[in-house]
Amino acid sequence: MRIITGKARGLHLNVPKNYDVRPTADRVKESLFNIIGAKIVGSAVLDLFAGSGNLGLESWSRGARFVQFVDNSRTSLKLTDSNIVKCRAEADCKVLKCDAEAAVELLYKQGQRFELIFVDPPYNKGWIQKILAKLVKCPLLADNGWLIAEHSMHDDIVGAVPEGYEIFRSQQYGETVLSFLRKSA
Repeated sequence: MRIITGKARGLHLNVPKNYDVRPTADRVKESLFNIIGAKIVGSAVLDLFAGSGNLGLESWSRGARFVQFVDNSRTSLKLTDSNIVKCRAEADCKVLKCDAEAAVELLYKQGQRFELIFVDPPYNKGWIQKILAKLVKCPLLADNGWLIAEHSMHDDIVGAVPEGYEIFRSQQYGETVLSFLRKSA
C-alpha cells in the first residue's frame, strides 16, 4: 500500500498484520482520486473508519489542508499515527479514538465542517446507513461537499440515502462499490 501521488508520492505505508483492517486497494484508490480530482486541494477531509489512514493521507498528499482521522480501534489508530509520522503530516492531521457515530456528533458540536468525508467501514454491517442518518442530525458535510462511501456490492445503501442527499455517481470494482453522495440542491 502506497501513496500514489503528491507530496508523499511513492511512500509505502505501514499495513495491518491481520485482517481486522481492509485497506482500500491501490487501483480503487487511484480511481477514487481521479474522480475527486482537484476538489481535494485546500479541502478539510474526514476519514471515518480510518484503519491505516490510507485515504486521508492520500488526500493530504494531494493537497488537502486538514485531515481528521476517526477510528474506534487502538490498533488501527497506532497504525494511522505511524503513517502520519512517516508522511511528516503531523501539522495537518488529527486523530480521534471514538465510535464513528459519536465522532460525527462531537465534531459537529465543535463546529467542524468537511468538504470531503470518507466512510469506509467493515462491509455489510449497516454502518454507512447509520452514518448517513447521523449526518442528517449533525450536518458535517459542507455545502458542495462530497461523501464517498466504500461498501460491498451486497450492501444496498440506495434506500438509506436520507432526504437532502443524493447519490450522483457509483463505481463498482469487483465486490467493492464507491458511492459518491452530495447534499441535493
